Amino acid sequence: MSVVRSVEVPIDPETAFRVFTEEIDEWYERGRYSWNDPERAVAIRFERGRLLEVWDDGGAFEMGVVTTWEPGERLAFAYRSAHLPPELETEVEVRFEPIAQGTRVTLEHRGLERLPDDEYARWRDRAWVPFMQAYLCYAGGSSS
Repeated sequence: MSVVRSVEVPIDPETAFRVFTEEIDEWYERGRYSWNDPERAVAIRFERGRLLEVWDDGGAFEMGVVTTWEPGERLAFAYRSAHLPPELETEVEVRFEPIAQGTRVTLEHRGLERLPDDEYARWRDRAWVPFMQAYLCYAGGSSS
């Protein structure tokens, strides 16, 4: 089972990829539900093949391990939440597709069937919506 979210941004795929990865800390929506440890989290970034939630004490939580890095085309990472056991790791893939108006950015989160039913229901209904909307607003696009 997977969750798919798409947005369209008025920039080319290479720029859309760069904004998504290199500028993630600029547009990432901070809050109680977006951090693994909201009391300590201060930043998010891709660094050395990992997606990190950076903490105020210099530590970090590894939210993901990058498995595919194809600038302008595709990004994938094994994803985990601090609220779930490590064996419940899932996969996130982000595709950057050229369209007439710029780029369609599609995020697909796979492997959700491994989650407990209540957790799956939460992901199915709300997962990645604020995340993709924040990216959309930052990159200046529209929903599709």
